[in-house]
Amino acid sequence: MNPALNLWLIPILPLAGAVINGVFGKKSSRQTVSVVGLFFSGAAFAWALLVAARFSSLSLPYQEYLAHWIRSGSFAVDFAFYLDQLSLIMLLVVTGVGFLIHIYSVGYMWDDPSYYRFFSYLNLFMFFMLTLVLANNYLLMFIGWEGVGLASYLLIGFWFTKDAAARRARKRLSSTASATSDS
Repeated sequence: MNPALNLWLIPILPLAGAVINGVFGKKSSRQTVSVVGLFFSGAAFAWALLVAARFSSLSLPYQEYLAHWIRSGSFAVDFAFYLDQLSLIMLLVVTGVGFLIHIYSVGYMWDDPSYYRFFSYLNLFMFFMLTLVLANNYLLMFIGWEGVGLASYLLIGFWFTKDAAARRARKRLSSTASATSDS
């Protein structure tokens, strides 16, 4: 019997940071926005490290059911997360590198007037990437995949008033749409 790892906390933490900075960031100081962005991405990394420390005691693959999603006859799709060796490695890469990117971005973006919006998008990207990595089924993985595309579009087009950035963002969005339709 596996102990509960509460995998759902790992993607929810960056989502909470994205929502807090997205809703309250414009009226908050840069220090507060930085603390929120760094705290929630760092907490996700710390939780991933705790999961990695407990990994050897798990019977694999580890699955964590969250809620019913779609039920139709014998067809069922649930909100559930899946953890095996590969997803653990990707979990550590996404949270570890994501946290380092957040740290770097504090200095790099400090003078930008939309500082809060950038951190909101960055945390949103982490949320969708973690959903993609931990998804237990193709439908949830698809949501993660499309969310990563959306967050990439938002980050690439962050300086949307510059024609080059807006053009690159549209190109990124159209390449995501064509990759999805080709599958």
